[in-house]
Amino acid sequence: MRNHHLCYSIIILATLSIAIAANDDWSRFRGPNGTGLSESKNLPVEFGPEKNVVWKTVLPPGHSSPIISKAHIFVTAIENNKLYVIALNRKSGKIIWKNEVPRNRENKLLKPNNPASPSPVTDGENVYAFFHDFGLISFSAAGKERWRMPLGPFQIVFGFGASPVIVDDNVILPCDQDSTSYLIAVDRNTGRLKWKVDRPGVISGYSTPIVYQPPNGKKQILIAESFQLSAYSPENGERLWYVRGLACEMKSVPSIDGDMLYINGWGMPENQPGQQIYLPSFEEALKQYDADKNGGIARTEMPNPKLQNKGYFVLFDSDGDESLSKKEWETCRAMFSAENGLLSIKLGGKGDMSSSAIQWKYQKPVPQVPSTLLYQGVLYMVNDSGILISFDPKTGSIIKQDRLKGAIDKYFASPVGADGKVYLVSQDGTVSVISAKGDWEILAVNSLGDEVFATPAIADDQLYVRTNSAIYCFRRGN
Repeated sequence: MRNHHLCYSIIILATLSIAIAANDDWSRFRGPNGTGLSESKNLPVEFGPEKNVVWKTVLPPGHSSPIISKAHIFVTAIENNKLYVIALNRKSGKIIWKNEVPRNRENKLLKPNNPASPSPVTDGENVYAFFHDFGLISFSAAGKERWRMPLGPFQIVFGFGASPVIVDDNVILPCDQDSTSYLIAVDRNTGRLKWKVDRPGVISGYSTPIVYQPPNGKKQILIAESFQLSAYSPENGERLWYVRGLACEMKSVPSIDGDMLYINGWGMPENQPGQQIYLPSFEEALKQYDADKNGGIARTEMPNPKLQNKGYFVLFDSDGDESLSKKEWETCRAMFSAENGLLSIKLGGKGDMSSSAIQWKYQKPVPQVPSTLLYQGVLYMVNDSGILISFDPKTGSIIKQDRLKGAIDKYFASPVGADGKVYLVSQDGTVSVISAKGDWEILAVNSLGDEVFATPAIADDQLYVRTNSAIYCFRRGN
């Protein structure tokens, strides 16, 4: 009997070790299910180009974040107008292969986006990458092309931000754009399209999906879309339920804990509550503003001076004919009536859950790009200028709000957490390390001396940070 209990304990410990090891892999954007969390220990607090460096490898530019498999690190890049998927040795940082991907077109992107922005994803061996200017492609660990799926062209003025993810045997990719958006599932082994669903009303989406597993139900794909959070079936793409009330442009990845989700969104500066620009229906707009009676609303006919701004107008004029059709007007109307903010949402249900799902709202300025981080019972959010806020996720009340001294800049990288620490990287390459608690303290401020758009990765008790020109592996006491 004693031996039975001993064997049972060994099995439990072995299972737990496997779970932790699997959780410590960083196989997709923001690591395990997009949480930004790792089980790694003994991570460095102080580091830089000359301190606690295990290795440094020079890379071509790319905004994609490093993805880690059993033996490799994968990134995408652009060099001399050519697109690449690159594999590095996980231990040494040496480039193993660098494969060019066809570039069928060159979409115009507004800065600071980059043709190599979406991060790849790995199933532990193979890698899957998406490029705005090509589509999906898969390579083996040895660098052999497995399959390709050209996609597009796409209509999205800021370029793509969403990254592919793997759900069971499928590669899931939201193809959100200014025209017809859709969601696809591709067999990761064959590259065959399993299903495709159109998502009318979804525009300019940049958020990478996560997976929700209800206690007594099947997996669901959660995507923060423009104006709403939606849940889809991985089996056939059916939309199961949704919650309205999100901002017009969603870039962040949701944080999830059980059946609760937290998502921040910032679209237009005017989208603060009480400051929105409210527009009439298209039919009423034609009566009031269509001076030349051509059946559309030209830029000079827009009712608000802000909407006559050429930079704004191009966001709505998807066909570039200098006049807004009914569909384009309604998109403009929806974009300027939405609200920015941070929402707490209870997951699950059927159909429209908007009236009951939202638990609390924080409607002061929130980040444009970085996601929140939910770690050890505290929700963290960093704004431009280095304003870090910690929340009680149950109530939405602020625990602490202060500036990250020495890190006053824009933020594109999302925070990551492990070993009781939170790492936050600004655009200019300043890395703030704070203690993971509500009343957080700054432990160190480190400078990498180069721009950073990619979110760091954590695995094997090491921190991986990609700058504009290189990727670093940092380890404590190295």
